[in-house]
Amino acid sequence: MKKLKLSIEGMHCASCASNIEKSLKKVSGIKEISVSLMLKKATVEAEDYVSEEEIKKAVARTGYKVSKIE
Repeated sequence: MKKLKLSIEGMHCASCASNIEKSLKKVSGIKEISVSLMLKKATVEAEDYVSEEEIKKAVARTGYKVSKIE
């Protein structure tokens, strides 16, 4: 299990955060998601086999961009 912190560009309302959360939940292997509109960050807890690229694509599908993964 790994925990990642994502910096997300483009979020400006609660609906944005909700859409990102829904998209990330569709990725197989992601267990926990927390999206903070105020911090413009998301915390993702995922199985080790989930790639950062998969996570970036899930966010991109909603129209936002992951600027950094920690």
